[in-house]
Amino acid sequence: MKKRKTAIVLGATGLTGGLLLDQLLKDERYEKVKVFTRRSLGFTHLKLVEFKVDLLRLTEQKNHFTGDEVFCCIGSTQKKTPNNDVYEKVDVGIPTQASVLAKENQINTFIMISALGADLESRFFYNQIKGRAEANVLQQEIKHTYILRPSLISGKRKEKRPFEFLWKQIMKIANFAMLGPLKKYRSISASTIANAMLVLANSQSNKQIIESEEIKKLV
Repeated sequence: MKKRKTAIVLGATGLTGGLLLDQLLKDERYEKVKVFTRRSLGFTHLKLVEFKVDLLRLTEQKNHFTGDEVFCCIGSTQKKTPNNDVYEKVDVGIPTQASVLAKENQINTFIMISALGADLESRFFYNQIKGRAEANVLQQEIKHTYILRPSLISGKRKEKRPFEFLWKQIMKIANFAMLGPLKKYRSISASTIANAMLVLANSQSNKQIIESEEIKKLV
């Protein structure tokens, strides 16, 4: 019988991370799911091990940061984190620290959600930040590293994001008009991303950077 695995999840209180966590807890291939979080998930499960920590000081958790796979679903918004320095510490610092710990603890699979348009050289702060996070993670040279670049993520969030809600309604209509090269800008559901992360963790891909339309093809 194949050995059951231990997964590590960052960002489990978010939309995609929460859906992924739910799947991991139901998946028989996993015997333990470790969640590192700033605030409690508010429930218990036989497989679940929750570490309530300061994610900006994640490297202090090295002894607990052990397992087979890391799923990094970290991502803030400028509304929630208006200070650019803090925003960078979250969106760059946490994935970077997680990848360093994964490398040090010989975890061979690291799967991260980034964003379509991520680019170190971008003039846009958000895209530049995502590009920097990607570069730092790839620098660790973890054997199975997969970076997902979704477009606008659709799904029902717990917190209200009025502008994002309006934009999603527009995108529902715009999706039908996005053909050819524009297809990659179509919105993508959080459940599709979570499913794709699980597929990548339990199979292999030749690509490290997987953009929105390619994510959909995985599931």
